[in-house]
Amino acid sequence: MAVEERTKEDIQAVEKLAQARDKLVGEIGKVIIGQSQVIEELLVCLLCNGHCLLVGVPGLAKTLMISTISQILDLKFQRIQFTPDLMPSDITGTEIIEENVSTGKRDFRFVKGPIFANIVLADEINRTPPKTQAALLQAMQEHEVTAGGETYKLPEPFFVLATQNPIELEGTYPLPEAQLDRFMFNTYIDYPSQEEENTIVKTTTSMYTPEVEKVMGADDILHLQQLVRKVPVSDQVLGYAVRLARETRPTDASPEFVRNWVRWGAGPRASQYLTLGAKARAILDARFSPSCEDIRAVARSVLRHRIVTSFSAEAESVDTVQIIDRLLTEVKE
Repeated sequence: MAVEERTKEDIQAVEKLAQARDKLVGEIGKVIIGQSQVIEELLVCLLCNGHCLLVGVPGLAKTLMISTISQILDLKFQRIQFTPDLMPSDITGTEIIEENVSTGKRDFRFVKGPIFANIVLADEINRTPPKTQAALLQAMQEHEVTAGGETYKLPEPFFVLATQNPIELEGTYPLPEAQLDRFMFNTYIDYPSQEEENTIVKTTTSMYTPEVEKVMGADDILHLQQLVRKVPVSDQVLGYAVRLARETRPTDASPEFVRNWVRWGAGPRASQYLTLGAKARAILDARFSPSCEDIRAVARSVLRHRIVTSFSAEAESVDTVQIIDRLLTEVKE
């Protein structure tokens, strides 16, 4: 978005977003204590028209955080509890036979499932079999659902947030790499600090009931998603994003630690999401062009689930975050 290509409407939208961001964070803060990094990543992901995989132990207010964001943005929210007996039609919808009272003729009518919402929470997505997990693939990629030979468009904006419990693996079905790659971010939610936990307990065990106000709407989000695409990226920043993604792939030219610890690296989608994430982060900061620092800020969440470690890494207790941190140190801007 060169200076002459920036419309007055675009400039006003960025300025409005910078003002709305503080108000939005303040409204979320009425309900959610702390977790500022997680909230920022969710906003970045939403502005990039991406999807997010949230990983955290139970009781960290993942569902409450997402439903609160949907209220503040005035978006339709649906929560799907993934269980071993969940069927694809329980997500996408099903066809029922309906009789016309006047003619007596019977026809099929499609009843839309919970996927037809702006924000969909796929709670404990790894607890359902792969067949049902795959029901989300078309929706996440094409923003549409096919049933009975008919294709139905999903409402825009469309944002899938899936949660996983990292400690209880019995009775789970790990997400295949193809589905993991559909998620822009893999965000870890950690325990709150002692001070934050004191505040959480104090507010949630009292009569206090927070009320949040609407900050933006669906049309505002759609305009900002288009605006993110217009943000210009310098060749230096773009080249850094591509180099960072390519260095995760074990080849003869790769650093020795990558060849030793990585079995499969990140694909081209990682470069795209690094760049888009940097753009969104920039306009959230009221800047019209991202820097390499923006790339580094989103790198862990973009790359964490796109790197498959080797047996050597497992033997040495090396995880993907350690590999990413080392790459951030060694890959030059």
